[in-house]
Order: sequence, then structure tokens, then C-alpha cells
Amino acid sequence: MIAIQLRPDQILKEVTNFNVKLAEGIKNLRQVGELPSGVTEREAVYTEDKLTLYHYKNPTGKEPTNKTPLLISYALVNRPYMTDLQENRSTVRGLLEQGLDVYLIDWGYPDRSDRFLTMDDYINGYLDRCIDVIAERSGVDKVNLLGICQGGAFSLCYTSLHPEKIKNLITMVTPVDFQTEDNMLGHWIRHIDVDLLVDSLGNIPGDLMNWTFLNLKPYRLIAQKYIDMVDILDNPKSVCNFMTMEKWIFDSPDQAGECYRQFVKDFYQDNKLMKGEVELNGETVDLKNITCPVLNIYALDDHLVPPSASKPLGGLVGTTDYQEVSFKGGHIGIYVSGSAQALVPPSIGKWLNERQ
Repeated sequence: MIAIQLRPDQILKEVTNFNVKLAEGIKNLRQVGELPSGVTEREAVYTEDKLTLYHYKNPTGKEPTNKTPLLISYALVNRPYMTDLQENRSTVRGLLEQGLDVYLIDWGYPDRSDRFLTMDDYINGYLDRCIDVIAERSGVDKVNLLGICQGGAFSLCYTSLHPEKIKNLITMVTPVDFQTEDNMLGHWIRHIDVDLLVDSLGNIPGDLMNWTFLNLKPYRLIAQKYIDMVDILDNPKSVCNFMTMEKWIFDSPDQAGECYRQFVKDFYQDNKLMKGEVELNGETVDLKNITCPVLNIYALDDHLVPPSASKPLGGLVGTTDYQEVSFKGGHIGIYVSGSAQALVPPSIGKWLNERQ
């Protein structure tokens, strides 16, 4: 064993530096102010119940060069402004810079009146009506659809059931095989009595969902990041970035009970998307019905949706125009890291523009 000796002057210096950073950090935290929920100018073009459909405006004022609109369908479990977090960390802005006409669904915050909303309500109801609104506004028969995480699973179901309305499909960090060996979240959820949970709670609290996700990496996501925060407290910009991310992480909507019940049972516990056994409104979701071009984007270090959960998509869809893009990063980094901004929006833009 090697003994490490610290001199009193070293200890004093460390303590002094820590106190200086802490004092500066308190001042910087007080000056953060209100944090935005998205930064790119947008217009609400359709509302229904808790849902709002937004249309984004290009900050440069340029008109889209790709006339087929692109709809982003995000997960229910988190807020979609992760795609537009800050000016230099915005997937939405990156897509606008590629000449795309971008729309996004904000699912809102379900309350007790939404307790009995089903997956069919979200996919064949809300999502379908949003696509009809966009098609009418743009004067087109088909739109491009970008599904993210759970929103990607919903987009796969939708495109299978309504192939006549989708021109091109992009899935990002989207699970398809929910029972891979390296999917820790899948292992946990398979042992939940989801009927007891929903029957007892009604809607599933967002805080409960968030606590589950954080405990997949408890040391890194709960403890270490706050220890590391000390090193940035004296940097106002870094403090603002940190707090912006914290706001998004803990801004977790509740989940409509019946939709949660079906999603957990059909996707995580029975893996029905892989088997072609998901049923919505009496129709079976067969991924072979997806014959439009498909671009599948996954993150190599994703702890929520590992690549092994996303990559089987290529063998399940009916299209011959299937491509994959892998990103060296994690589930969140794919939206906000500098390397992701340089790779993901340009890849999507190039792929879509080649298929106008």
C-alpha cells in the first residue's frame, strides 16, 4: 500500500480554493435567472387537449429548400425542448440549417383527466391529426417523420399503419428489441407488476419515472455530477449550461396510466414490436408494411437504448432503402454535444434532401 502524505499548506490551499469557488458559484447561481424551454422562434399551429403542435422559424429568415415538412415526435416521458436546448446545442436549429421545414409535437403534461388515454389515442389519434394538419398547411400528401426514443417506437407503429402518409422515416435512439441482454432498463421493467402499479396510482408520476432512469447509473447521474459541479461554479456560462440541463432532467411529465400499461406490457414485457404482435384499434403493427426509406440513428454509448436494441430494425422493415448512422456518445449527448451537432442534423438533412 502506498501512503499519500498531504502537507498542511496543500490542505489549506485546497480548502481556500474550494471556498472561493463556492462563494463565486453562489453568486453565479443567483444570476442564472429563468431558463428557457427552447430557444428557437416557433409558432403554435394546432392544439388539442394537452398537445401543442409547433412550427419552427429559421433564425436566418431563409425559406426551406426541402418542401416536404419534417415532424419530430418525441417521447412522452421527457420534455421535447431537449431538441432545442440552447443556441449552440439545438438539433432543431441544425435541421433548419439543412433547409428543412420543421414541426414538433409537444405532448404537454397529462393530468387525471388523461388517465384512460391509450396508445391508440396517441398514435392513431393525436399523431395522425397532427400529420393531417401539417399536410394540409404544406399542400402535400406525405410528410417526413422523425421519431425519438419512445416517440420513435410510436412513429414505427404509425408508419406501419399509415404508410400512405409518410414519405421518409427517421428513428433516433429508438428501441425495437426491448429484451436485449445489455438493456438494464428492460430487465428491470420485465419484473414490474404494471397492472398493480397503474390500478393503484392511475397516472404514473414523472418523478417516479425520472428516479428510475437516474438509478440506472446512480453514481454518475446522482452523485458524481454534483461533485464535478464544484469545478465549474466559478464559470457563469458553465453554471448556466449545467442548470439548463438540470431543469430538463427534472421536468418530467406524468404518464397517462393506460398508455403506460400497454407500452410496458406490449413492448418491454412481451416484446411484441419485434414479433409483429402489437395491436392498435384492431389492426396489427407489421413493420414489413414500412416500405418508405428509413434512416436509423443510434448512440454507441447509450445506456437507455443500447445499439443492440435499435439495430434489429433493418431486418424488420419492408424497405430496401435502409441506412444507419452511429454516434459516439450517449442517449443525451446525441442531442447536445458538439460532435452530435456536427454529425446528426447534417446526416439527416443530406439523407432527406437526396430523397426529395
